[in-house]
Amino acid sequence: MKALIMIGLLSIYGLGYNVLPKENLAKSFLMDTLPVPREIPNLLFYLQRDPDSNTICYTLNLDKNGLLNEKDPVKIFWVRYAGDGSRKELNYLQKKYAYGITVKADGKDHFEIKSVAYPRRTLHLKKNDSNKYQVRTTINDKECALQRVFIRITGGTPISPKVEYIELQGTDYTTGKMVVERVKV
Repeated sequence: MKALIMIGLLSIYGLGYNVLPKENLAKSFLMDTLPVPREIPNLLFYLQRDPDSNTICYTLNLDKNGLLNEKDPVKIFWVRYAGDGSRKELNYLQKKYAYGITVKADGKDHFEIKSVAYPRRTLHLKKNDSNKYQVRTTINDKECALQRVFIRITGGTPISPKVEYIELQGTDYTTGKMVVERVKV
């Protein structure tokens, strides 16, 4: 009986059970406790995952003149919130198999981006109406500016984690409203 009550409570708070209406997924208990990177220049979006608050930031890679490095337009690094808050580059394995991306130029000021760990979802780095770069993707059938990715890990090992779902949050390009989609893996 205790187990059933615990499962019910976990599902209410969105900790791994997709019973919340789509518009309320962003309000899950676990995700609301994680820090939001605010002082990161040129932040495109960020990724968080279990089991700690360390965050991977994806930023524009600009040269000393403030121009986009078109050969390597996105810079990726950790913010160690679970430690001293310092920044740290991803290591080789993290870039190659977990949090890295592939980038392909797709016209002027437009790049196609894919996650090395989940290449099924295409992201697009391109300029918005204000002439600023943002990463866009489809979230719940709406074109959105991606802001946050959360990966729910429910076990496995550090080398082979068991991912239950990936949650995408972004702003609808047309309405300006927050859109959330949970993708079961």
